[in-house]
Amino acid sequence: MTPVQNDRQQFASDNLAGICPEALQSLLDANASGHQPAYGDDVWTQKSTDMIRELFQTDCDVYYVFNGTAANSLALASMCQSYHSVICSPVAHIETDECGGPEFFSNGSKLLVGEDESPAARLGKLTPDAVEHLVTKRRDIHYPKPKVVSITQATELGTVYTVEEVRAIAAIAKRRHLKVHMDGARFANAVAALDVHPSEVTWRAGVDVLCFGGTKNGLPMGEAVVFFDRELSADFAWRVKQAGQLASKMRFISAPWVGMLDGDTWLRNARHANAMAQRLHQAIHALPGVRVLHPPQANSVFVQLPAAAIARLHAAGWLFYEFIAGGGCRLMCAWDTQPETVDAFAADLAGVCAQAA
Repeated sequence: MTPVQNDRQQFASDNLAGICPEALQSLLDANASGHQPAYGDDVWTQKSTDMIRELFQTDCDVYYVFNGTAANSLALASMCQSYHSVICSPVAHIETDECGGPEFFSNGSKLLVGEDESPAARLGKLTPDAVEHLVTKRRDIHYPKPKVVSITQATELGTVYTVEEVRAIAAIAKRRHLKVHMDGARFANAVAALDVHPSEVTWRAGVDVLCFGGTKNGLPMGEAVVFFDRELSADFAWRVKQAGQLASKMRFISAPWVGMLDGDTWLRNARHANAMAQRLHQAIHALPGVRVLHPPQANSVFVQLPAAAIARLHAAGWLFYEFIAGGGCRLMCAWDTQPETVDAFAADLAGVCAQAA
């Protein structure tokens, strides 16, 4: 993709959005708080981790890392030995977009892709049947022993696991002595879509470790690795340090979380992004040449568009990805996406679709 030459809001990724005001204010407050202890011994890190424990209503262990790839890779490495395997969806970020990070940091744990022909699988979800198949496929010593099930909430196709679906996967995982990891890069959007307490779709449903994403929801950087099974976090601090993920000025990663968690800013941001995706869907789903791949559940709309329409939209300065959606285009809304931006894109799409018809 070519560099953006203007300040127009875009639909390529929620990573394009800036820092939300509440997170920025906490960052500025941390900067104004004078000298603070380094490496996470500061008051901001303590406050934010306590707020996460309060949010999930449990005494979990919380660590901050710079980005989602590190969060997932280090979390999985703490759950596996090198001869183990991790079961995930074919479209899971750990499988398609992390440059071998999970395998590298676990010293070789293999990713096993769970595939089936169910409607849920076609929507980017891992299913209990797929997990069961991979666990029981082989039991010999030549097969990397399954140890972890990893699910993404919301999925890479913008769909959301229901509480019941998470429980069903966790149930088969526990029956087969597997741990459950949740890639929550857009966890806030999933919680907003489900309208449930965050504990209900995580540890109460059987999730052992959550990578709680904040960057895509208004933070400048920094993801939280939340260990509901605290035994799994033994020595995790050393793992973070060795991986180059221990920030010396940790308060500048943890303080924005205070602003995000205070007053449920994180949830309000996610609800807005989801609402903008619904608005976009309503505006474009009936346009000639547009085929929505599935109704939006979180903050993205996946559509197939005529090639000529895609080219004209790009030429008009609109940015969006084509390679993520399995032959379609992904239109991603963010915490700051404005209704006017949605309407402007929809109007331009209507115009180019009319030309392409």
